[in-house]
Amino acid sequence: MRHTADSRKKKRRMMSPPSPSSSSSRSAAAAAAAPGQWCCYSQSQQQLMLLLALALALLLPHVAVAGRMARIQSHLDRINKPALRSIRSADGDTIDCVAAHQQHALDHPLLKGHTIQAEPPEMPASRRRLAAAADAKTGSGRSWGAWQTWHHGGHCPRGTVAVRRTTAADVLRAGSISRFGRKKRKKRSSVDAARAANAPDVISGNGHEHAIAYTAPSSQQQPVYGAKATINVWDPAIQESNGFSLSQLWILSGSFNGSDLNSIEAGCQVSPELYGDSRPRLFTYWTSDAYEATGCYNALCPGFVQTSSRIAIGASISPVSSPGGAQYDMTLLVWKDPKLGNWWLSYGDQLVGYWPAQLFTHLSDHATMVEWGGEVVDTRPGGVHTATQMGSGRFAAEGFGRASYFRNLETVDADNSLAKVPLDAIQTLAEDAACYDIHKAAADDDDGHSGSAGGWGTHFYYGGPGHNPACP
Repeated sequence: MRHTADSRKKKRRMMSPPSPSSSSSRSAAAAAAAPGQWCCYSQSQQQLMLLLALALALLLPHVAVAGRMARIQSHLDRINKPALRSIRSADGDTIDCVAAHQQHALDHPLLKGHTIQAEPPEMPASRRRLAAAADAKTGSGRSWGAWQTWHHGGHCPRGTVAVRRTTAADVLRAGSISRFGRKKRKKRSSVDAARAANAPDVISGNGHEHAIAYTAPSSQQQPVYGAKATINVWDPAIQESNGFSLSQLWILSGSFNGSDLNSIEAGCQVSPELYGDSRPRLFTYWTSDAYEATGCYNALCPGFVQTSSRIAIGASISPVSSPGGAQYDMTLLVWKDPKLGNWWLSYGDQLVGYWPAQLFTHLSDHATMVEWGGEVVDTRPGGVHTATQMGSGRFAAEGFGRASYFRNLETVDADNSLAKVPLDAIQTLAEDAACYDIHKAAADDDDGHSGSAGGWGTHFYYGGPGHNPACP
């Protein structure tokens, strides 16, 4: 009988309503834990729990958004340093003039206590005098230097560096703070693995396609200490919002099949996801672990030390070339300062800044390969090849005035001298010439496409439209 009485007491306790002192959260938790007891609550308690559940459903997304925006703002506070002057550019950018010693680059753990190199680097000497008419063209038009749009809005004072301000919209387009400003690691396919020894940065398998010229490694090859080229500037059309099209030079060293590839990169890029528009922009990139965790575009992570108040990395370039019209190009030089060992970048006649030697493993000494050319991303929208253009969107055969070009290919040797790259010392590669192609030539062997009076040295035309009847 005692057992039966205890059972009845236990049953009464289970059936009794919760005490008025119970919190709403406890009631909600109880209802969730034992939905079969819902009928045991009074009507007022049921209504209260329904209201609480509705409030939580409405509130939680806002809490999540607020939390994400707080994390983004914290990230922006690290990137965007206090500006002594801000310049509003006609293209919508804001250029901040930041005190050089406060720039984001110096937040890198390897650069703690780093003193910005004040001594100008020793410029590479040319072994030959280029023709005085190197930039004067006949036939289809002339080639002029391309500059940056924000210059029309003002200038940064001495002692500052010009930095494109990063916005919350920039980070939101990336979808992830951790991947913002970083390239996706390139996956090697079994088909492409055989190329790894010859063209390390063109191993595709994840939608990246190229048209490049590169120095072929050999047992007789001497170490490389830099590279130079003049690049034609265009504004290629991008089909996908997360696609891009770029033209750049690569300075490379390390294990091309492993995770310690070192790369220094600079060029011209159109990337709606990164910049929010389709304007061509000067960009830089670096990595010391094959794009795994180190490095980033421009000044979006610590590393590249800027010294220029006149050039803003990531800022748009203008004017740009037009088919059959005026041609605009830019000259980029990356080289290792023989005195202090830092890798410097110049844009035209302007020193932009440097990658400190401490950032790298293999490149702390020298490079083993150089590449020049174009790259696009093909995500096969709609199951067909992307229509994202490379360069001008024209094939190499269309030549000067219509196709994109790299001219005056040079490398820097151990004596800090610029040397013309012999035509037979470079190889070319295009994954699918029906989509994008490349054609190399020397100054006296250009098929008349350059319209040049001389001074082009070793050069090549490259690019293409992407999707077309021959490139389905």
